[in-house]
Amino acid sequence: MPKPRARALGLDFPGEPGAWNAITDVAGVRVGMTTLIAGEGPLVQGQGPVRTGVTAILPRADAERPTPVWAGTFVLNGNGEMTGSHWIEDAGYFLGPVCITNTHSVGMVHHGVTAWMIQRYREAFEDSRMWVMPVVAETCDSTLNDINGLHVKPEHVFAALDGAQSGPVPEGNVGGGTGMIAYEFKAGTGTASRRVRIGGADYTVGVLVQANHGLRPWLSVLGVPVGREMTADRLRDTEAGSIIAVVATDAPLSALSLRHVARRAALGVGRGGTPGGNGSGDLFLAFSTANQREMPELSGPMETFEFLNGEYLNPLYLGAVEAVEEAVINAMVAAEDMTTLNPAGRVCRAIDTGGLVDVLRKHGRLRAS
Repeated sequence: MPKPRARALGLDFPGEPGAWNAITDVAGVRVGMTTLIAGEGPLVQGQGPVRTGVTAILPRADAERPTPVWAGTFVLNGNGEMTGSHWIEDAGYFLGPVCITNTHSVGMVHHGVTAWMIQRYREAFEDSRMWVMPVVAETCDSTLNDINGLHVKPEHVFAALDGAQSGPVPEGNVGGGTGMIAYEFKAGTGTASRRVRIGGADYTVGVLVQANHGLRPWLSVLGVPVGREMTADRLRDTEAGSIIAVVATDAPLSALSLRHVARRAALGVGRGGTPGGNGSGDLFLAFSTANQREMPELSGPMETFEFLNGEYLNPLYLGAVEAVEEAVINAMVAAEDMTTLNPAGRVCRAIDTGGLVDVLRKHGRLRAS
């Protein structure tokens, strides 16, 4: 049975979530995961223990041909990787899925996504001389996983992509987030969404994070300095992690506006208390499923799109900030304890949700029942 999510615990997060409170509330977006957990005992490179995986986000899961999505990126701190981001900044779009994994598996996942795209859209690649530049991001799971064993293979990427679904999204120790840690608590994959209204129309903004960042004393939940009160079982004295946030929306936005949305993800992460340490890769991507179109090389010389005026986007910015903040906490409350490999033999504890509720109740940050 999944553990209760943050809202189910009574945490008083603002805003109105979608039906699943997940990135999949954005119509057409699907998420798939491959989770690799195997082995016990001391670390033996190449043999394990293995605690890692792949998370795949498909912006246009039902598209019969390769179909780009408008996008923008933002880097709060650059000690990390998100492939394809340079082209997104130049062109304002990307093609295909977004995958998240561990630091040393970026190349293998990139290879797997490329092979999957060529296989799925074989006719387009044969007839149109198309190319693919996958978006693959990472955070480092070396404390809990045999990261140097290179256990993620192309078949794991295929499984995540082929298994992508709409509906509720698993959280915590799953997919690329399997071996991740946030604020020295076990964390990993988290998601959330918000409904917003702009110009008389309703839109959805959904978020998925791979949370692997922050130190315990920094942790703030709904403005409460939780990390100062929940001090047991600390693991680190210095920042040693990263966070990836992917923001999806069905609102019609220009590439420039999507860049602005990606920036707001950093504000959502900051609400949790992290300043974005020098060792942290804090990388954010935003995309819109609106304005569906052919690849530019297959289109005519003139294209017409309809975008929301940037002057009206404050509700969407706020929704992105709120959803990122909640997604990080969802990753933490869903997670389960895991024994460390480096250093060996300690336990990375999941946050005590009862203790978390007690702290927030003391500060008046639970919803009235």
